[in-house]
Amino acid sequence: MERFWLWLGWLCVFCGSPLHADWRAALPGWKYQFPRDHFNHPEFKTEWWYFTGNLEDTTGRRFGYQLTLFRQGVRSVSERGDETSRFVLNDLKFGHFAMSDVASQEFFSWQKLSRGAFGEAGFGASADPASAPSVLSRLAWLESWSVECGADGRFVLRASAPEGGLELTAVPSKPWTIHGTNGVSQKAEGDGHASHYYSATRMSTRGTLQLRGRAYAVSGESWFDHEWATNQLAPGQLGWNWMSLQLSNGCELMLYQMRLSRGGVDPASSATWVDADGRSRALRREDYELSPVDFWTSKKTGARYPVSWRVRVPSLAIELTVRTPMPNQEMVFPQVAYWEGLVDAEGRVKGQPVQGRGYVELTGYAGPLRGLGK
Repeated sequence: MERFWLWLGWLCVFCGSPLHADWRAALPGWKYQFPRDHFNHPEFKTEWWYFTGNLEDTTGRRFGYQLTLFRQGVRSVSERGDETSRFVLNDLKFGHFAMSDVASQEFFSWQKLSRGAFGEAGFGASADPASAPSVLSRLAWLESWSVECGADGRFVLRASAPEGGLELTAVPSKPWTIHGTNGVSQKAEGDGHASHYYSATRMSTRGTLQLRGRAYAVSGESWFDHEWATNQLAPGQLGWNWMSLQLSNGCELMLYQMRLSRGGVDPASSATWVDADGRSRALRREDYELSPVDFWTSKKTGARYPVSWRVRVPSLAIELTVRTPMPNQEMVFPQVAYWEGLVDAEGRVKGQPVQGRGYVELTGYAGPLRGLGK
């Protein structure tokens, strides 16, 4: 039965479903409000809370992590009526959790899915503006995996799995970055092929990791994406390349390419540059170049992933090489496989040398994805 629900969850997300008139589309004009928009948006069909980070222990041992909790709407708000049965399924709740240990070159990944019939999984609805700073509000939870936020601006992440787990506190170092233009991040041509999308592009992070029975006190930086939409991808889109970078000059870069099944990149692809003071600048597809340099082939799926990149943004005098110190960071589940892992960056920005760290996500290489996208 559990395998059936996992399969159903991925079917709904990546294959899509008919767009019910009552699901709200991501259209221009959204006015972001915080902390309101950290919480659940049930009028949209798809939503996720996504954290990645590069961390080190007190000896300099390096780790990466990803924790993503998803909401996939099954029935729109207007369809839910007055049913009181806890077994009526309104939303699928599922998540992915991964950890990378660079020193040992070990990569661990896990997947969970729950109906949440007994409250073991769910989503927070709102925040009390008068909450004391010490009070934490749950944004999303899936059994032992959870994301909470405090009135003081901190986020608390918890996750446990057979080989490891984490408990981290992440505090944004900059204002929220809104991606795209006029409140939407476009993923394909046409109304509604978009998402509402914002990020905390740099979060000071501390806490504890556990791997194979050993605990590590860690610190470093995280990146948080929150995105919600109803019908992002379009026919002919195969998957995407997505990258987030935190540079040593205090700036950040997020960029994505929507990959087409016939080859090439969709013109709707875009990027966001955030300067050291937190000011963001939206970049169009023609404003940047993202070119693969080296590849890694998975022994599990046979997929050939680009794991080294050349990044250029001529208007900002950005030239970077991005590569991973750990090629084996493919997440393989019965329903889907994709590459998600930590990377390093080095190069120049306006003639000055920079280094950096970040995360890359590569989908559609082990098979086409449908219905969802960065």
